[in-house]
Amino acid sequence: MHHALATLVAAATPSPVPTVDPDLVTPGPVGFAVIAFIALAVVLLVWDMMRRIRRARIRGEIAEQLDAEERMRDGDGAS
Repeated sequence: MHHALATLVAAATPSPVPTVDPDLVTPGPVGFAVIAFIALAVVLLVWDMMRRIRRARIRGEIAEQLDAEERMRDGDGAS
């Protein structure tokens, strides 16, 4: 049975080789512009995200310092 199946597969007609025009499959200047725009958008988004993360971290550190100073002041006033 296996031999008969292999014979049928080997006897099948080959698929035609497609002819492709290389100018139709290249992205061209429009594709380059789209990719450049996406890359620029990603860079700007990452830059903004890093700025926001840095700002939030600094605000958190300042809040911790103010809380520590308030605890010290309250501790000194109660003594």
